[in-house]
Amino acid sequence: MDSTDLLILKIIDSGEPHATGLAAEQLGLSRQSIAARLRRLTEQKLISPTGIGRGRRYRLLPATSLHKTYAREALDEFRVWQTDIAPLLAGLPENVIDIWRYGITEMVNNAVDHSEGSEVIVRVERTALGTTVSVIDNGEGIFHRIQRLLGFYDPREAILELAKGKLTTDPGRHSGEGVFFSSRVFDQFSILSRNLFFSHDSSRDDWLVDGEEDSPGTIVRMRLANDSARTTREVFDRFAEPDEYTFVRTIVPVRLAQHEGEKLVSRAQAKRLTMRFDRFKTVVLDFAAVAEIGQAFSDEIFRVFQSVHPEVAMLPINMSHAVEAMVRRAKAGVSAV
Repeated sequence: MDSTDLLILKIIDSGEPHATGLAAEQLGLSRQSIAARLRRLTEQKLISPTGIGRGRRYRLLPATSLHKTYAREALDEFRVWQTDIAPLLAGLPENVIDIWRYGITEMVNNAVDHSEGSEVIVRVERTALGTTVSVIDNGEGIFHRIQRLLGFYDPREAILELAKGKLTTDPGRHSGEGVFFSSRVFDQFSILSRNLFFSHDSSRDDWLVDGEEDSPGTIVRMRLANDSARTTREVFDRFAEPDEYTFVRTIVPVRLAQHEGEKLVSRAQAKRLTMRFDRFKTVVLDFAAVAEIGQAFSDEIFRVFQSVHPEVAMLPINMSHAVEAMVRRAKAGVSAV
């Protein structure tokens, strides 16, 4: 497959409805030339067309796929990987294989150890451009289970804590790092559990939490480009001390503390946000999509918490002018003490 075919496939994968015209424009080729390539890609079973004339659309076809159900009890995540999934990913770059090995074994192990369901389903779909893997269980649901076991008021608090990292309901067997790092090594990572949907897009470092219709169990979905240059080591190193392997740095999307219809104004909200910050040496507070914060909220984080935990470096980023003004005011209070 040459670079022209690859670009055409990427345009199709983007969901662009007029793939022929856009490809011709971007590549400087005639529509007839693009149409000939689309016919060849169709014959190679890399894409599938629907419709006719100007209504013709294309979609990528899976080159390999898997849909397998396992009994959860005593399921070995490494055997799932080695026996059923790794052969489907043969030929991909080693760094991509490493990411898939890490993410799949972590998510299958989470389903085995935590879901308390009866089965685990694994779905794999590999196309010419990327691979998508879903790990599904029929248990209680990850967010509601964490809420119940850790006594949170709202299951959305579990999402915030998972985004921080180092959260586990079974510290004897788990470090609480699996979801944190898996959400960052893939191009897209999402969890649908009961009535909550949580996703992360690495291309924009964008987070989403949304309400959905109640869906039983937990569905974890991971997607990665087959030619990704990312490595697990590169991602792990972003959150570790230089020359160390300890997880000491986290990036917290502050928007996850802002439930629908709420503004971040109270000390109680700030205390929920800063919970477990003392387990890290550096906390990067990402204020993207947070338009403003209240004085009490800011004071609790940047004066009260910081005064009690001066060893924790607090680094706010992506602040609006209103947020930055509140943060400066709180930090001035620390200097005045």
